[in-house]
Amino acid sequence: MRERQGVISERLRLNGRVLAAELALEFGVSEDTVRRDLREMAAAGLCERVYGGALPVSPAHGSLTQRVGFAADRKQALARAAAKQIAAGSCVFFDAGSTNLAIANALPAELELTAATNAPVIAAALIDKPAVNVILIGGMVDRQTGGALGAKALRDMEQISPDLCILGACGIDLEAGITTFGFEDAEFKRFAASRSKRIMAAVTSEKFGTAAPHSILPVAHCECLVVEHDADPAILAGYRERGCRTVIAEKTN
Repeated sequence: MRERQGVISERLRLNGRVLAAELALEFGVSEDTVRRDLREMAAAGLCERVYGGALPVSPAHGSLTQRVGFAADRKQALARAAAKQIAAGSCVFFDAGSTNLAIANALPAELELTAATNAPVIAAALIDKPAVNVILIGGMVDRQTGGALGAKALRDMEQISPDLCILGACGIDLEAGITTFGFEDAEFKRFAASRSKRIMAAVTSEKFGTAAPHSILPVAHCECLVVEHDADPAILAGYRERGCRTVIAEKTN
């Protein structure tokens, strides 16, 4: 069993998604045996189970404060590209997340906007923009996500109908969709997306082909995907086939 799981871990590292049916044939065991291996690996945090197999675990671990310092220059490049997709005079919801904080900081000072967010740190960044009216979604702030979640946040969000939802994503995959680590975070993100006319996500390259435990929405619901300059064109083609418009950020120095 440990030998099989070692091979599966290596396949996930090298190839991404693994399929239970293919592994069963290769190992000469039943699919039930492989599924049991995958369950045990998922319980140990070594993979995320998805329909038919498993994906690597999303690398987006840690608190918002910890994540802000990771790949800051790459997130700033994504932020500059994403900010150009925001129309003057629109109402925009900024979901909690380190890349979305970078987008808030990247907004031009003269851009007139109504901005809502459930993340106090993003609200603080937006307050410094003189042309932006800021709505703070309230409630208990989750230390992991850095955003308010729960019943109060959902009630506040119910009063807003954004033109654009800038969604935070822990993992993204063509089949698994956009995922996150927290159950209540996923619930709030789904509701915010359902209240919005359009959805955009800015995603660093290492999140592609990975998953977190809780599903937010299928990738086909994401109208615009902002990606890094080195994102794999073959992977992006699959997202465009699902209806996602892709915007490629400039190369970082």
